[in-house]
Amino acid sequence: MTPVYEGNTNAIAGVWTAARSGQTFASTNPADTDQTLGLFARSRAEDVDAAVKAAKAAYPMWRKTPAPARGALLFRMGQLLERDKEILSHLMVREMGKVLIEARGDVQEAIDMAYYIAAFGRMPDGATVSSERAEMHCFARRVPVGVVGLITPWNFPVAIPSWKMFPALLAGNTVVLKPAEDTPALAVEFVKLMFEAGFPAGVVNLITGFGEEAGAALVEHPDVATISFTGSTETGKAIAERCGKLMKRVSCELGGKNAIVVLDDANLELAVKGALWSAFGTAGQRCTAASRLIVQKGIKEKFVSLLLERTREVKMGAGISSDAQIGPIVNRTQLERIHSYVEIGKSEGATLLTGGEVLTEGEFAKGCFYAPTIFDHVTPQMRIAQEEIFGPVTSILEADSLDHALEIANGTAYGLSLSLYTD
Repeated sequence: MTPVYEGNTNAIAGVWTAARSGQTFASTNPADTDQTLGLFARSRAEDVDAAVKAAKAAYPMWRKTPAPARGALLFRMGQLLERDKEILSHLMVREMGKVLIEARGDVQEAIDMAYYIAAFGRMPDGATVSSERAEMHCFARRVPVGVVGLITPWNFPVAIPSWKMFPALLAGNTVVLKPAEDTPALAVEFVKLMFEAGFPAGVVNLITGFGEEAGAALVEHPDVATISFTGSTETGKAIAERCGKLMKRVSCELGGKNAIVVLDDANLELAVKGALWSAFGTAGQRCTAASRLIVQKGIKEKFVSLLLERTREVKMGAGISSDAQIGPIVNRTQLERIHSYVEIGKSEGATLLTGGEVLTEGEFAKGCFYAPTIFDHVTPQMRIAQEEIFGPVTSILEADSLDHALEIANGTAYGLSLSLYTD
């Protein structure tokens, strides 16, 4: 049975409730924007305050709960995620557009994280240090910090909340989760499972809404000890700056302009397969997507030819389709942003080899689909080689040698990931 969401999507002290204002927002299917998944609480500062107060009230009890008992609840959460893996995967396809095989992988990461972190409940949590004085015993222990605010993105809507939430809970913290406004339904179902697993009221709280309203209020709240954020570099910088002024701990995972370096002696088939998946998997909507392909000139012509051949064979469609390899872009705003970068690339003098268009015919008519796009003759100074696009767009840059390739790879403000193909 498909869940019905009618605004009571904030979980505060174990109770599902609407926003204090009564306002809601809709979540739609990016493969068919006529399909609405439901209405969700549009939370503001007063809702965040209630959630933080609930987390603060639950903290003394949760902190005193033995770590093995906290770990046992996380283990139970792993079992529930396994039980509902298909339900969550299909919901993910509908809410943010991943193809089904990728959605299953997303949920599997959360399952693995639950079991992994649960085991730490029975691990040593500190260290002893020899003292210079015989009558003294020195030791260090890890202790919780209090209420932790979690602000998570839409592109890994089950995996990333688990990466943030499970370690925080195992350590004895209580949490307030503010998911991306594009994936509130998945957050609701995730937190429902946390409750079913047995987490006490107030230990896990959920606030749905927009970043500039609910997210900002969570960052500003004086009783939130730590903020963990995954999202754009621009937003992350603003959060880090604000947390610094508030003397608040902060952890940010931000954007990337990742490169694949392909040298002349590389296995061509392997390199093309890797480039294709990295550039266009999840429709390029990953901070580790390969948006730059730095290819040594001796192999470049063959590499480009085979990459184009493979790209034109890729099947696009709604993620629920069994043969779809690339699904839609998450929303129309992001779709327009991607296309604007393609226009920038063309104006800068790069050669558009394939793609570069919004798909609007047939099965794509009601969705947010963008054709896999490859640029050639890109120079390192071009904006499409410097700025994160977050879509199915990749650029080919030519290198003379390994040293030259690494110079190009390191020539951006980002430093998240890099791959190298060579024999």
